[in-house]
Amino acid sequence: MKVQEFVGLLGAEFYTGVPDSLLKPLGDYLMDTYGTDPHHHVIAVNEGNAAALAAGYHLSTGRCPVVYMQNSGEGNALNPAVSLLHEKVYAIPVIFVIGWRGEPGEKDEPQHAFQGEITTRLLEVMDIPFFVVGEDTSAETMQETIAAFQPLLAAGRDVAFVVRQGALTYEKKRAYQNPYPLTREEILQAILTISGDAPIVSTTGKASRELFELRESMGMGHERDFLTVGSMGHSSSIALSISIAKPKQTVWAVDGDGAALMHLGAMAVIGQAKPQNFIHVVVNNEAHESVGGLPTGGTHADLTAIARACGYDQAACVTERESLKKTLSTYAAGRGLRFLEVKCAIGARADLGRPTTTPRENKAAFMAYLAEKNKI
Repeated sequence: MKVQEFVGLLGAEFYTGVPDSLLKPLGDYLMDTYGTDPHHHVIAVNEGNAAALAAGYHLSTGRCPVVYMQNSGEGNALNPAVSLLHEKVYAIPVIFVIGWRGEPGEKDEPQHAFQGEITTRLLEVMDIPFFVVGEDTSAETMQETIAAFQPLLAAGRDVAFVVRQGALTYEKKRAYQNPYPLTREEILQAILTISGDAPIVSTTGKASRELFELRESMGMGHERDFLTVGSMGHSSSIALSISIAKPKQTVWAVDGDGAALMHLGAMAVIGQAKPQNFIHVVVNNEAHESVGGLPTGGTHADLTAIARACGYDQAACVTERESLKKTLSTYAAGRGLRFLEVKCAIGARADLGRPTTTPRENKAAFMAYLAEKNKI
């Protein structure tokens, strides 16, 4: 189904959410139509944030908003869905549009497997009626479904459309870019060159994929890296706990801007704990690149200033190669809670692969490495 037809049938005037690869046609269409005009389209930092924005829109206009997300975001949206939106609380109607990663029977990455299994079950638990949109879903069927949903929305119920791979299409190819010269692979290679035997916790998306392939190309093993292939926004918290448990070992957290913004409060917790062996690098391309390239919510946020305000001992922002190498060298040679924001271009190699080890294999090798390091 063409996304223009899908949007027209929904009949909404306000969209908010977190971009998803399966919903890229919807995201691109919204960017072409509205950009980030807050009256019509807000890219949220997480799905709970989107649900709250939708609630405010309904309270102020009386109209029904749309919240879009990948199914991994159901967990972030669960609290406002059941304690704010639900008919037993404020009865605020919302149309959820959810990309179905890891759908049973469809090949996908391991982090999506269980989430895919429970996607519709979670909606049932949250008391949200849903309809699955596939490649063969007709406009007539959509129209009938929306008509059936209207009395529910009028009564303050929420409804959902679960979108399968390839169900939505958009004929325009939208490209996203920014003015920064450094690539993410250049940044990661610089970190690997300077980090030595220190463990690295990397965020979900292309950062972990590139880290894995760089280790391969440099003839290194993968035991030093914990690849946070799911659980977006939590890699820095994982790294924090490791740094506290291993105070003599420098620990690196390689984050992304979308991930850092999704759970920004983690930086306050890190600042309060103030480990002296922690280096937090945020690779900031101002985009949700792994799911299509739409801008992140909070593109204009000053992450370096936020780090300072949260209590990091050192915080810097760099945009070019020499300052990157100099700052990394200074950080690696020192102590303290260190933060580095690196502005980065959007884009990755077309032939970028995925880790060839399973998450459980990654976990076992990483834990064995930490245990061995503890003996030294």
